[in-house]
Amino acid sequence: MSLDHRLAAELEELRRTVEAFAHDVVAPKIGDYYERHEFPYEIVRQMGEMGLFGLPFPEEYGGMGGDYLALGIALEELARVDSSVAITLEAGVSLGAMPVFHFGTEEQKRAWLPKLCSGEMLGAFGLTEPDGGSDAGATRTTAVREGDEWVINGSKCFITNSGTDITGLVTVTAVTGRKADGSPEISSVIVPSGTPGFTVGAPYSKVGWSASDTRELSFSDVRVPAANLLGEEGRGYAQFLRILDEGRIAIAALATGLAQGCVDESVAYAKQRRAFGRPIGANQAIQFKLADMEMRAHTSRLAWRDAASRLVHGEPFKKEAALAKLYSSEIAVDNAREATQIHGGYGFMNEYPVARMWRDAKILEIGEGTSEVQRMLIARELGV
Repeated sequence: MSLDHRLAAELEELRRTVEAFAHDVVAPKIGDYYERHEFPYEIVRQMGEMGLFGLPFPEEYGGMGGDYLALGIALEELARVDSSVAITLEAGVSLGAMPVFHFGTEEQKRAWLPKLCSGEMLGAFGLTEPDGGSDAGATRTTAVREGDEWVINGSKCFITNSGTDITGLVTVTAVTGRKADGSPEISSVIVPSGTPGFTVGAPYSKVGWSASDTRELSFSDVRVPAANLLGEEGRGYAQFLRILDEGRIAIAALATGLAQGCVDESVAYAKQRRAFGRPIGANQAIQFKLADMEMRAHTSRLAWRDAASRLVHGEPFKKEAALAKLYSSEIAVDNAREATQIHGGYGFMNEYPVARMWRDAKILEIGEGTSEVQRMLIARELGV
């Protein structure tokens, strides 16, 4: 398959629209939200009105009729300015709504997707547990069938979008039985917000993504209808592997945006900051840093778009998604470090966007599959 890097007219229009929104609406306000560790409801509401949460979903469910490439373009442009806003969109779509779209019954889709697509409601994906991050097979949360209900007990941690005022559901992975070999049989169950016994913890105090919502969840005899099973019983493990494969493309696009944002801010600073009688951008040491940063961001963009194109065309994309996620997350950290260095002492001040980018970059090497897990997946796809 050959990849044409040029965007179709409608995708270029989307990119320009989100770029303008990021610079005109997000950039002037997000710093205050970030320092207050406050969720930006007004910005999220406007993103919903723009249709961003519905980008990859069919119009019949309230979506925009686009695909993962469209979602990635929006995520990249948002993350060039701020990652808290970008991860809210990424998690709301890839982890909140996409499981319902892929595995839900027609009744579940029509019940949940319209509000998820409009941004009126956020969904979350309850996978990670205190003792089970990369080892998702170590799930301890249980769901026991009692008549026409599932009874859920356990806990989840680091769950994005799980405790906002507009969070409507969390899809929870839970052990629903045992296979013949004794290994856990994992299923996915939709738990609506406000269900008795479902407790949402206080927001975490995080290094970065400070204007996004991340919580610990606990389930104590939480009862939901049997009809809230998402997909086939016992297929939850396979389902979330598919969700994470797609989500890695989205995270790669977000990481690319952060990396490009570091270039944008550093080029502007290098032109206006003077030292020893001339702009620091006149120094070859700075020029080389900027050239390397641009090279990384450009290559990262090609990688995530290649993976997204394969997904959109129904081709195998698991390896390419892992490659894109691994590369983009690591170069985002590299670019954030170099941008901070170029800015000198100002780069350590939170009033400068690169300080937020530096704080936000590291989690990209951890969330939705660590760099080590990506290397395992790539090696496995290579047959070793």
